Amino acid sequence: MTAPVSVPVPALSRQRQTLIGLGTSLLIVLAWLVLHVGAVWHLDAPAHPILAAFIFVALTWLSVGLFIIAHDAMHGAVAPGRPRLNAAIGTLTLALYAGFSFRRMIVQHMRHHRSPGSDDDPDFAPGGPVRWYVAFVRQYFGWREFWLLGSATVLYALILGDRWPYVLFWALPSILASVQLFVFGTWMPHRRDDTPFPDRHNARSPRMNDLASLLSCYHFGGYHHEHHLYPTVPWWRLPRTRLQRSAG
Repeated sequence: MTAPVSVPVPALSRQRQTLIGLGTSLLIVLAWLVLHVGAVWHLDAPAHPILAAFIFVALTWLSVGLFIIAHDAMHGAVAPGRPRLNAAIGTLTLALYAGFSFRRMIVQHMRHHRSPGSDDDPDFAPGGPVRWYVAFVRQYFGWREFWLLGSATVLYALILGDRWPYVLFWALPSILASVQLFVFGTWMPHRRDDTPFPDRHNARSPRMNDLASLLSCYHFGGYHHEHHLYPTVPWWRLPRTRLQRSAG
């Protein structure tokens, strides 16, 4: 395999990246909260099926966004130079998403970046996509998450009373978001096929336009190789990073 070409990418100032990172994160979190509360507590789905379907799809995409914010926080990319703020944001967004432990996940994710696509990579598993996905979920979903999410679901159901089925507007989008994150953020970029990887990162950037890249996995599908080359670049700057790298 060839070594990656080191092309410097012009960096944003820490202040500007922090402002944009905090702003985009706040928008995603607020949008998720508004739709979550509206769907679980106020939506009349049988009377408004099209609206219910739109909210369900939007919550799934925003749930992917919650995880992506936490992912950027792991790399210190939400607020550069402010590790405590990044940890607080990552902890919050992972809790909203599925009660995951930020501390546990950051350890595993750094292992992924040290040995991507290898036997030492916790995100990699040989075999087909279904077996890989099951291994992927088991890597991060343990007894802590099981009891936490189970307790939260039961509590929600008790509080909601006759509206208890609406708890699905929380549970199902999170599950579908995990599939979306796996397919576009792990399986497609890191799966082995007849096409060799460009370098030791064992990652590729599947071809898709910027809109598809954004909708699929907040650019971690269409620009995954760029992420491995420049892990501290936030999700919203990955397309610009490729252009700058190509120009360099």
